[in-house]
Amino acid sequence: MLNCASVYTYEVDDPETALADIKTQLDEKIIYLKNTVGMVMCNIEFISSGVLRYICENLPFDIAGTTTASQAVNDEAGDLILTLFIMTSDDISFKAGVTESLRENTYERTKAAYEKLKNGETEQPKLIIAYAPFLIDLHSGDEYVRIWSKIIPGTPLFGTITTDDTATFNDCETIFNGVNMKDAMSFVLFYGDINPRFLIATLPEDNVLSLRGTITGSKENFVYTVNNTTIRDFFNESGIKDIKITTPIMVSSAENEAEGEVPVIRALYAYTDDGAGIFAGDIEEGSTFSLLSFSSKVIKSTFENEVKEIGKYQDVNGAILFSCASRRMALMGDNEESAEQQIARNALGKKLPFIMGYSGGEMCPVIADNGKLVNRFHNYSAIVLLV
Repeated sequence: MLNCASVYTYEVDDPETALADIKTQLDEKIIYLKNTVGMVMCNIEFISSGVLRYICENLPFDIAGTTTASQAVNDEAGDLILTLFIMTSDDISFKAGVTESLRENTYERTKAAYEKLKNGETEQPKLIIAYAPFLIDLHSGDEYVRIWSKIIPGTPLFGTITTDDTATFNDCETIFNGVNMKDAMSFVLFYGDINPRFLIATLPEDNVLSLRGTITGSKENFVYTVNNTTIRDFFNESGIKDIKITTPIMVSSAENEAEGEVPVIRALYAYTDDGAGIFAGDIEEGSTFSLLSFSSKVIKSTFENEVKEIGKYQDVNGAILFSCASRRMALMGDNEESAEQQIARNALGKKLPFIMGYSGGEMCPVIADNGKLVNRFHNYSAIVLLV
């Protein structure tokens, strides 16, 4: 049996009052079983004020999480808020940990953190939830996925690259037991009788625009040339001189096509001085790409359909949702930045404990052509974990 609860506080200045808010709600919503873990999301202000650390230090379980731009739980939604999702069970166990800095030796340090946390455990975990640092100039989201898939083959990975509420992503932090970090990954391993299920909503492939290109030079998430010219010049010559993070690019390759029906969409974060593009995820040399159009109507409808799918699953005790920060940015243009949060609350608020935040890149398995789950990195997507 797994019991879940979501709680929140708006109290960003007084640690004792914030803790009292959280404890009062927990007392009303949940009885702790043998094993308990917490997932936290908050605005950066809760870190600088000391509220986050105080709450984590005074609750009797490990807590992993991230900063994010905005959040929702069953009872509330907002920007300047701290939200906490609790899972407790007698027959599911949780092990929460954190890596050292991942600016270098990324695989070795992630594996070392796993081995330390594993501590003699012979069973393979049934699920990984990871909160990865925003280090796009050093690591793509695909690298985090590859690392975990190599360390624990066959275990589904769900999670996010951290984000914040700034336009430049300067305040992105991962969190472990109240300590905030810009370059480390916090994570939770799940053992025992757990049956995770996953949903993904992304942009429809029929929204492809006429502009297409072939990647003629790339390495991981750095794209050097398209049609044998720099990607920056390619866009400039095509009349798109200010392509932004809110412009989705759909990538096609033989590898992607073998991973099922969910399209691979990538976000361009920045250009290097010599005109190469830095993307959130890898783009394979030889692959083709197309620009996608989208609107607030498309974003809302894809999310509504995804949330409706939740109701079709049996024996669900809780849900964790991440929506790409780019989706929220697009909704801002129509002053509807909270639309996805309200859709989630309207559908789940009285039925299923949940927590929702925004993501700098989504990690969620897809079903490959052979019917097996394959861990994958996404952009412009909304992902759901059902437990």
